Amino acid sequence: RYQVSGKLVLDGASLDAREGEVLAVMGMSGTGKSTLLKCIAGLIKPSSGHVWLGDTDMVPLGEREANRLRRCLGMVFQYAALFDSMTVAENVAFGLRHQNRGISSQEVQRVVHEKLALVGMEGTQRLMPSQLSGGMQKRVGLARALATQPEVLLYDEPTSGLDPVMARVIDDLITNLRDQLGVTSVVVSHSLESIWRISDRVAMLHGGKVIACGTPDEIKASTDPAVRQFLQASARGPLLDHAMGA
Repeated sequence: RYQVSGKLVLDGASLDAREGEVLAVMGMSGTGKSTLLKCIAGLIKPSSGHVWLGDTDMVPLGEREANRLRRCLGMVFQYAALFDSMTVAENVAFGLRHQNRGISSQEVQRVVHEKLALVGMEGTQRLMPSQLSGGMQKRVGLARALATQPEVLLYDEPTSGLDPVMARVIDDLITNLRDQLGVTSVVVSHSLESIWRISDRVAMLHGGKVIACGTPDEIKASTDPAVRQFLQASARGPLLDHAMGA
């Protein structure tokens, strides 16, 4: 559970991500999707309940212990959240340097080059974020998340604001990371087109609870009224969704 000023945002939400899968979380705006992701990442603590990473519950941990455990997580933010005053290379290296104080400059350069190549951004090391398109910024944000070798990647609306071609590029990156590296991914998205394309399983968040979870085909065949309403509304046109309040 998670509440703000007495209002329940998450109320008994329960979800598990299996090793090496892409799990998508969908739902209407304001149903707690981004809040759920932040709880998993340890950016906020639930009012009650548990967040298990492997055999360890993150909720009761102190900040130092939680930070150590969070090293297995990578976060890709909705708007990339790159540091404007840093170059692409400095952005990608930021978490790597923070977690490995004694790492050599040569090793940092090697990892930065490797991760940028993995997301198709070779040769951009010296560019500033302001010189990149929205899609390019998201790919750099993904490279930054990958630099620390996470076992789990968390994505907050990875294709939001992108044109269909670039959205497909990001979708392909997510599934390639699963196939090539075995990364477990939890993806919050309102784009059904992306969800059906990338997901091994899909969870529906409604009223602060996970009301359905299954394969894309199982979700499409669901008879739950809230699931049917969401799918039908999405089929009629894009749903507006914003990180604030979601």
